[in-house]
Amino acid sequence: MLWKNATTPLEFIFVGFTEHLPFRVTLFLVFLIIYVLTVVGNVGLIVLVSTDSSLQTPMYYFLSNLSFLDISYSTAIAPKMLANFLASRKSIAFCACAIQMFFFACFADAECLILAAMAYDRYAAICKPLHYATLVSRKVSLSLVALAYCSGSMTSLVHVSLAFRLPFCGSNIVNHFFCDIPPLLALSCADTHINELLLFSLCGTIQLGTFAVILVSYLCILTTVLSIRSSSGRAKTFSTCAAHLTAVTLFYGALLFTYLRPTASYSPDADKVVSLFYTVVFPMLNPIIYSLRNKDVKNSLQKLIERKWIFK
Repeated sequence: MLWKNATTPLEFIFVGFTEHLPFRVTLFLVFLIIYVLTVVGNVGLIVLVSTDSSLQTPMYYFLSNLSFLDISYSTAIAPKMLANFLASRKSIAFCACAIQMFFFACFADAECLILAAMAYDRYAAICKPLHYATLVSRKVSLSLVALAYCSGSMTSLVHVSLAFRLPFCGSNIVNHFFCDIPPLLALSCADTHINELLLFSLCGTIQLGTFAVILVSYLCILTTVLSIRSSSGRAKTFSTCAAHLTAVTLFYGALLFTYLRPTASYSPDADKVVSLFYTVVFPMLNPIIYSLRNKDVKNSLQKLIERKWIFK
């Protein structure tokens, strides 16, 4: 192992998923396609929202920020993961590891807050339609988004600062495919009690707090929808709520499984599979779940395609 000094490695080595080359090539192709779809889908949604005046509402403002976060934290993980599928030595520099952890944690925490803001927006629109303009004004929308990014940055900085001050006296082999907090804590030869406590408290506050906001918002929405006389209106809203809640539950389930457990119960193989879902797969699904099922987005996309076709 290379060392800067007695306790700081110059690099970490990822175990990844397998050493079998044909399987690694297959994984590379599969996740390359997923990553390309993630970038294309989310960039397309951001462009659509920014160019169509009919989508200049708080709901789509939150949605475009969600797409930006999906691209950002997926990009913090996927390119290095893809390169490692084809590399004989899956290494990452010590500083690069810290940077990767910071941006991933920052954008993932911010995404939780944006999802809560989106649920609040839908609650205000459906349950308090007469007060919607006040409850979700432009100032409120900007404040919620700013809070998401600031909170994500601060909590991420705390985790990274404390994690990378720990001594790594033994192996520099990380049994994972990116620089996540639990596997790095497992490598330290020092007491990580404070790190785990902060991980539980900060992640617990953000993840459980925002998940509670989402559940309460959708419960209020469903209660309001039950009073709708139109069966078609009820069915449409139930379908939309079910899709959103399913996506959110899977996302939060993966996060809570990973970050709200003590390091002693860390299971590398299980955690790698779960991590794949919320770092690579979920960012690809968001444009489908939150926009392509949306009539306004589909109409805007159709108009954009028709306009481009006419001007050819």
